[in-house]
Amino acid sequence: MVNVIGLGYIGLPTALMMASHGVEVTGTDYNKDLVAMLNAGRTTFKEEGLDGLFADAVRAGIRFTTEYQKCDIYIVSVPTPYDKVDKKIDPSYVVAACRTVLEVAPEGAVLVIESTVSPNTIDRFVRPLLEEANRQDVSLVHAPERIIPGNMVYELLHNNRTIGADDPEVGERVAKLYASFCQGEIAITDIRTAEMTKVVENTYRAVNIAFANELAKVCRIGGMDVYEVIRIANKHPRVNILQPGPGVGGHCIPVDPWFLVGDYPETANFIRLALQTNFSMPEYVLRRAHEAMEEHGIDDPSRVGIYGLTYKEDVDDVRESPTLQLLEVQAEHLCGAPMRVYDPWVERDEVPSQVHSMDEFLDGLDMVIVMVGHSEVKGKPEAFGDRILIDPRNVMGNGANVCKL
Repeated sequence: MVNVIGLGYIGLPTALMMASHGVEVTGTDYNKDLVAMLNAGRTTFKEEGLDGLFADAVRAGIRFTTEYQKCDIYIVSVPTPYDKVDKKIDPSYVVAACRTVLEVAPEGAVLVIESTVSPNTIDRFVRPLLEEANRQDVSLVHAPERIIPGNMVYELLHNNRTIGADDPEVGERVAKLYASFCQGEIAITDIRTAEMTKVVENTYRAVNIAFANELAKVCRIGGMDVYEVIRIANKHPRVNILQPGPGVGGHCIPVDPWFLVGDYPETANFIRLALQTNFSMPEYVLRRAHEAMEEHGIDDPSRVGIYGLTYKEDVDDVRESPTLQLLEVQAEHLCGAPMRVYDPWVERDEVPSQVHSMDEFLDGLDMVIVMVGHSEVKGKPEAFGDRILIDPRNVMGNGANVCKL
């Protein structure tokens, strides 16, 4: 049996996928309300294909509980935030989960850390737990997740995976477990390499996004169309510049690269600058909106609203959302009352200025900052009437009322 610890954005789909492919699975989470909701037959967030996968897993016998189980394999999938001062990983959730696992794990159990961690985290924080508990009979493995909200089910099935293990035989055993559903290649390596590869993957993406964002700023100062520059430059066979945007959200790209900056502060200078560039974009969008207000004679900030609260299109995930960052910047600079916000994917109240219908949102607005290109408005500027649109994601097409980065 497998006990998946942590039933959030990563743990729940992983548990459901394994259960629906013939693995006996129990999902554990300390959140009683979350567990009750799952036991009542309802998923806890919106995701393409998740409800169908949930139904398959329930038919296969998956169980949900707040209790840790006695089983062969534990998969720990809990949050790994970072300290925003020293930029180092906060391993407390992982440590707490692993400590509890060791209290109930039978002899010979395998403890798999699926949470993204910085290189050496398992050596520094998890391995000592085994020594303190005298549990050298428990094997350690790192199998970092590699999926993205909005396409989780497909990527769980098709993405390549990495298994880091002290013992190659244990690595093969865990790889066989993941191969029950994973159709991609499964690489087996050591734990430290597995830790590093996941962080490097997200750092690579963060750096490339930062290049596009900085390019947008340069082109704006130089009076050039950054999208046309990128379009033409990408015709070169060895150039693939990404699109600039209003910032970077989600749990991975704006968080994981800081692990390297925190652990290697004297070396990871290029990475630090890239992350700072991405972090600067919400404020840049706010300045761009103020410029557009002056250009179009809008002198009342209350007549400007924000469409989109999630960090990407067609999901309900608001973690590290650029919109939330923009509202924080607005508050820091005392730029009037918080702007009205609407997102059709977010039913719960995330900010005080949030409304829950497009009609209520648009009422009285002269300008809309389109922070997320949800399908209902992407390429459809008419959805906002004749209002001025700030389009930092370049999703609204061209028009006299559309202002790009």
